[in-house]
Amino acid sequence: MALNQPQLYLIAYDICQPRRLQRVHRFLRQEGLPVQYSVFTAQLTQRKLRRIIVGLDALIEPGGDDVRIYPLPARQDAVALGRQMFPDDVMLLDDGINLLIR
Repeated sequence: MALNQPQLYLIAYDICQPRRLQRVHRFLRQEGLPVQYSVFTAQLTQRKLRRIIVGLDALIEPGGDDVRIYPLPARQDAVALGRQMFPDDVMLLDDGINLLIR
């Protein structure tokens, strides 16, 4: 993938200490969209992805915390069951660069 070509990523984390948990959450809100507790999606270029990895590495405790970043396919079929984070009248749309809430 080209450095400036954005790709959708799923970022999930399990942070042991509440203060670090808040810091990680605030950090990820700068680039991503929270879709569930401790789960974000973000449209990232390779440069932004590297910046997030470096930033997260500085925030977490490797011996106790767990952060996972998964690239998502351009076209995915998703199934959501149970309580939804967004009201029924809110849709996530991909404009090719960012996820939008409408």
